[in-house]
Amino acid sequence: MPELILASGSPRRREMLTQMGVDFTVQVPDIDESRRADELAEDYVTRLAREKARAVAASQAHNEAVILAADTVVVQGERIFGKPRDFAHAQQIWHSLSATKHQVMTAVCLLVHDRLNVKLGLTDVEFATITERQMQAYWSSNEPQDKAGAYAIQGLASAWVKVIHGSYSNVVGLPLREVNELLSAVEMNWL
Repeated sequence: MPELILASGSPRRREMLTQMGVDFTVQVPDIDESRRADELAEDYVTRLAREKARAVAASQAHNEAVILAADTVVVQGERIFGKPRDFAHAQQIWHSLSATKHQVMTAVCLLVHDRLNVKLGLTDVEFATITERQMQAYWSSNEPQDKAGAYAIQGLASAWVKVIHGSYSNVVGLPLREVNELLSAVEMNWL
């Protein structure tokens, strides 16, 4: 059985993969996550997942490892919300998401012997109104600083969610059904 490497520094992704009963190690990729001009959300998130997998593969002394990488963005219309740069940026994101719908998009990439397989998780989320006081309190919690869309659905921001259509695990950052499908192709899945 080849080694599975999770190409991510996300503790949430590690927790979810562990909950699936999968044995893996972690290696954090170092890539430029800047969006290219006019890059569509699906292309952007898919490219980043692929680049993360390739970056970890390039650092391996051998090519026997199977590499799982993912990237998540929050999308509203043509706008893509990644991680907030600072409080002012987070406020801009929350003002856009407040009392509206958005989509969470996660690309998951499995790299096996130079073969890339990618699946895309899509979930629609609707938020209630977010007040200025809530924004300040949430930022002060330190929870949203490294999250796409400046929120963690599994944390304090769960109070903002009115409706979710689709995979909850996708919003957390790792669509487990898609991961299981990718891992089943190389007989590393738990079911």
